[in-house]
Amino acid sequence: MKVKLIEKSKNELKVEVQGEGHTLLNLLQSELLADKNVEMAGYTVPHILVDAAILYVKTKSKVSPLQAIVKATKAVDVKANDFLTNFEKATKEYEKR
Repeated sequence: MKVKLIEKSKNELKVEVQGEGHTLLNLLQSELLADKNVEMAGYTVPHILVDAAILYVKTKSKVSPLQAIVKATKAVDVKANDFLTNFEKATKEYEKR
């Protein structure tokens, strides 16, 4: 995965994420939109043959878009680790049957 900043201002950020598509960016968008300091978050996959997506974040004045993305990424990581823990537990319980 390669990340490239396209545009950056105090409260707006546009990032190109190469090698990723809907799966990761939809998770990030959901977490960003759950943040009360984020005014708008979205992404686009310009074309099916282009192996990149564009993430756009606009925040309210209290938080920078960089901070919002870091917070959203950490939240996705926590949820993924929680899923992994519960999945491993469920697998062990299933195998005991």
